[in-house]
Amino acid sequence: MDTAVKQPPVPVGAPSAAARRNLVMATIGFGLTFWAWNLIAPMAGGYKERLGLNSFEQSLLVAVPVLVGSLGRIPVGALTDKHGARLMFPLISALTVVPVLLLIPAKNSYGAMLAVGFLLGLGGTTFAIGIPLVNSWFPPAGRGLALGVFGMGMGGVALSGYFTPRIAEHGDNLPFLVVAAALVAYAALAAVLVSDRPDRPVPTDSLAHRLGDAGRLRVTWELSALYAIGFGGIVAFGVYLPTYLKTWYDLSPTDAGTKAAGFALVTVVFRPIGGWLSDRIHPALVTAAALGLAALMAIVQAFDPELAPGGTIALLCMAAGLGTASGSVFALVSQVTPQAKVGSVTGIVGAMGGLGGFVPPLVMGAIYSAKGSYSIGFMLLSDLALAGCVYAYGRMRGLQRQ
Repeated sequence: MDTAVKQPPVPVGAPSAAARRNLVMATIGFGLTFWAWNLIAPMAGGYKERLGLNSFEQSLLVAVPVLVGSLGRIPVGALTDKHGARLMFPLISALTVVPVLLLIPAKNSYGAMLAVGFLLGLGGTTFAIGIPLVNSWFPPAGRGLALGVFGMGMGGVALSGYFTPRIAEHGDNLPFLVVAAALVAYAALAAVLVSDRPDRPVPTDSLAHRLGDAGRLRVTWELSALYAIGFGGIVAFGVYLPTYLKTWYDLSPTDAGTKAAGFALVTVVFRPIGGWLSDRIHPALVTAAALGLAALMAIVQAFDPELAPGGTIALLCMAAGLGTASGSVFALVSQVTPQAKVGSVTGIVGAMGGLGGFVPPLVMGAIYSAKGSYSIGFMLLSDLALAGCVYAYGRMRGLQRQ
């Protein structure tokens, strides 16, 4: 049976009002669900003291939602290809309310927190919904910037780092109630305002077949590796930086959360810059330069500079490199992936990016518990970023624009 899907007409000219509306709604939804996805990390210090956790147990607690949210992008991306973002965005947003509220009764049990953290991973899957939605609405010449703007939704991590501990000062349960209410309101708006392109290709084959097709594309795994370094680094720092700053530089939980939010904000700002640059020069060159910068700054931080100004400069420059790389990698996805497979490929690439953020917090916690230092962890990051820099320049710059 022929399961090939005809490609829709390529959008041309300036983005339509519908394209801009969907970009705004996708970015807001991405940001809110990412805030929910990251609710545990800013409070991790308090959970550690209340539950008597060691560094590895604390790292596992903040890493579980990252793992589940990452793997969940694979089926969610394929389901978005099939059913569209108009259904998937409000559905996933509404379902994320459940684990957010369950954090309230679970807060005094480590086992319950791990279980709820597993469910909270659902909030991290919306990335695989927004990419195919935005990609379908925008013309090729503007997709890099549009995808970068959508990627600013990962600023939900910064919002969580800054606002969650401050809201908690007015009530332990208040952050969860506020985020749950915001998700309910967004789900209702998304059901009305999010729309799929009328001519978008709807695959007729099975979920397994579509994922298999995407998995057989070499470029899927090449992009996955690069995104695991770029976005994985962002996620890892988003969930672990408050712990690192509190442990190594002896900051208060609120001050550590504020500085971690600043790191996340820089990644948010530089993601659309990476997309914008990729609309003008080959995204592989942008990726190589950005990862090279991240590798250099990781080496600087491995030598444990004083936080002001050396450590702050190194961490913020690293954030700029990782944010730029995460934007340029998905500009490359939009150029080399057929429209009917964007959701499936995005799911896999996004999953690998999230998994890239799952391992480092565990490694950093384990290294600190064993060695009393984070230097080895930063050197490992520099090695990975340098490898990505070399591969992006040596192999990926040969891929031609569609």
